[in-house]
This record gives sequence, C-alpha cells and structure tokens, in this order.
Amino acid sequence: MLEKIRLMEQGLLWEELHDNLGKGADGWCTGFLHLDYVALRARVLEGGSDEEIPVWCEANGRPLNDSDRLVWNAFVSKLGWNDHISPMLEKRKVESGLADRDDIVTIPHYVDVDEGRLV
Repeated sequence: MLEKIRLMEQGLLWEELHDNLGKGADGWCTGFLHLDYVALRARVLEGGSDEEIPVWCEANGRPLNDSDRLVWNAFVSKLGWNDHISPMLEKRKVESGLADRDDIVTIPHYVDVDEGRLV
C-alpha cells in the first residue's frame, strides 16, 4: 500500500488501481490499524522509509502484538480463497490471460504471478 501511494503521487501507478486506493485491502489494513487512509497517505508523502512508516502507524493508530500480526498475515495470505473476493480473483485471472491457472487460488499468488515474481 505504501508503494502504491508513492507511485500514484509520481503518476506511475497503473490506472486500473486508481479507483481502489484506500479501499479493499487498503481499507481493511487501515481499519485494522485504526488509521484513516487519508492521514496515512499524507504521512507517506511526507517521506520516510518502509521501516519508519509502521512506527508512525502504531503511534497514530494502535500498537500491534505478535497475535495481531499473525491474524493480519493469515487474513491477507488467504484473500481470494473461497471468500467474498473469489469472484474478483477469477475476473482478474481472465483479464490477465490466467483463467486456466487453477493453481492460483489467492490474491497474493495472483499478484506475484501477474507481476512476474512467480511463474
């Protein structure tokens, strides 16, 4: 999400992602952190590393413990697998020419394939 904010500011973010900034997974993440997306966006655009921004998030939202991180990571890692996002995943696979890839069952896996990190 931080990189999407930066890319949008630079005019480099894929146009298909513009409408969902601050929504979907971005909104769930900021809600989980008890942050306002607009405030987070402003902080990111002030500058700072990917290590500094989470410190700000905890100071301005809520501190996270190991259980919180476990819950969030489990949620995100399975996003699209037999849930309310599954239809979107299938649509994205069709649009990307990956409709025949039955092995892609989560959004994170799809993104990794679509962006070339995995085959």
